[in-house]
Amino acid sequence: MTERERAITLATDRLATAAVEREPCAPVRDLLGTVDVDTAYEVQRRLTARRLADGAVRTGRKIGLTSPAVQKQLGVDQPDFGVLFSDMDVSALAAVPTTRLLQPKVEAEIAFLLATDLDGDDLDLAAVRAAVAHAMPALEIVDSRVADWDITITDTVADNASSGLYVLGESRLPLEAFEPREATMRMYVDGVLVSEGTGTACLGDPLNALLWLARTARAYGDPLRAGQVVLSGALGPMVSVAPGVTVLAEISTLGTVTAAFTDKEPS
Repeated sequence: MTERERAITLATDRLATAAVEREPCAPVRDLLGTVDVDTAYEVQRRLTARRLADGAVRTGRKIGLTSPAVQKQLGVDQPDFGVLFSDMDVSALAAVPTTRLLQPKVEAEIAFLLATDLDGDDLDLAAVRAAVAHAMPALEIVDSRVADWDITITDTVADNASSGLYVLGESRLPLEAFEPREATMRMYVDGVLVSEGTGTACLGDPLNALLWLARTARAYGDPLRAGQVVLSGALGPMVSVAPGVTVLAEISTLGTVTAAFTDKEPS
């Protein structure tokens, strides 16, 4: 076994154990370093393969690190992505069970449903715009298997881009009726404004984020497909949440999305 293979195996096992035991672990950068993003994505790929082998169903992708402020904080100059699974979609639940999470935080985003594959070699903004069936307001409930959110780029990439759960709002708009970069967002916790931002906070335009993901996913040999949901990245700062609170996000023109949080599993 090569040193790289050993590091990947150990990092995969560490993060998988943290997820199963619901106990945050130490960062994996002691194994992966802090700059080798390709190796971190290999850890993510292996964790994804384990979930699929256990019967999980992929529903799409999420894009992270789209905010320049967060990129600066982590010392990176690019976004990252993770995989969405069907059991992460809690839109239909009356309340989001925090028992499924370790250190949850919430951010408001724009979600896109894809009508066509994005696997061509000439991907551009026109191509990704044409591929979107409609946009939806969304809350991403991010989480980290790494204790105290003590992460660098390799830690979060390996940990499925710090994915947790997600909630999709009921409204649906085609891009002919909604311009993502012009959106404004306000997010409230129990009626108190806690976060606000605009579409331009997401790589200048959430469609820029979608284009980055489409190109990157294709480069990794796993392109975006019709029917998948893409969470395009935060429009404003994320905030921590706890059982008993209700989060409401308003995204101009697009609509609202709400999530109540509970420490009880659905009956």
